Amino acid sequence: MIREILHRVLLSIDRYRRRRSARALVLAYHRIAAVEVDPWELCVTAEHFAEHLDVLQQIAHPISLRELVQAHKEGRVPDRAVAVTFDDGYADNLHTAKPLLEQYTIPATVFVASGYVGQKREFWWDELGGTLLRLGALPEQLTLSINGEDFQWALGEAAEWSEGEYQNFRGWIVDGREAPSLRHSLYLELHQLLQPLREVERRKVMDDLRAWSGVELDTRPPSRPLSLDELPSLAQGELIEVGSHTVTHPFLSALPERLQLDEMRRSKAFLEEHTGRPVTSLAYPYGNYAKESVKSAREAGFDCACSTVVDCVWRGSDRYQLPRAGVENVDGEAFAKWLSQMLNYEMIT
Repeated sequence: MIREILHRVLLSIDRYRRRRSARALVLAYHRIAAVEVDPWELCVTAEHFAEHLDVLQQIAHPISLRELVQAHKEGRVPDRAVAVTFDDGYADNLHTAKPLLEQYTIPATVFVASGYVGQKREFWWDELGGTLLRLGALPEQLTLSINGEDFQWALGEAAEWSEGEYQNFRGWIVDGREAPSLRHSLYLELHQLLQPLREVERRKVMDDLRAWSGVELDTRPPSRPLSLDELPSLAQGELIEVGSHTVTHPFLSALPERLQLDEMRRSKAFLEEHTGRPVTSLAYPYGNYAKESVKSAREAGFDCACSTVVDCVWRGSDRYQLPRAGVENVDGEAFAKWLSQMLNYEMIT
């Protein structure tokens, strides 16, 4: 009883402090592109992104993540400040997002998974979607060995999609609702199985899946990672800061602490070598991390680390667990309404 009363008192104090405190917001984007299949809603079109940037200029105070973190260190947070970030390191961050950011003079941080830079393959989640959720036929039976365990699936009628079925399904998103076909069920199950794997094992499974499907190994230009030549081009100028997204984009909480630290250190060193710029920020892949991850982020020499917890940044926020809000592919009017609500909304957990 006493603990419950104390908890309520602390929540009331926290609510009061937040009402009286300036707040800022860190936005999380992934891609600026238009694609047919986007189950995780990672893409915002160039048209909508330009509208978002215009809104930021009109009703917010766009600043860099580095400026926000420095202000936080000094015990202050600029009210209604908004920092733009991108996760993963897609090539369209350079070719589509950067010109628009320069047009509106709005800074951004791109968190790059360094192990994918220069690779000829897509990020594994894009490759998985391109294999299973595409138009065309697949074998009816699938057997895979994952981490020493054998799995079998039967696709039945879903092994072959007609053009009409593909068009009907291509707008599907992962939103907690029941999968509309056995292909979607397989996609979700494999995504869950692959996500916590280490890169070597995950690549082996993806190779087996590709061989089973008969899909040629190619990188569709719209969804490829940055090349080695593009990485320094992304960092050129004063607006774009490159941050770390580890090397292999792992599920950090599934790794021993020493491997978490290694992922962070190696990514930081690689990105600094190829951009010629200090890399001071980190984003936890999938927003997944543990207390050891926070410790490792400090030890690796980062000034801050971003999560995917949706909240505003205020003076009491932990710089190594900074909240971020993911942005959906909506037009400027809807984005302005959402942004206003976020900057004025009191997030209480």
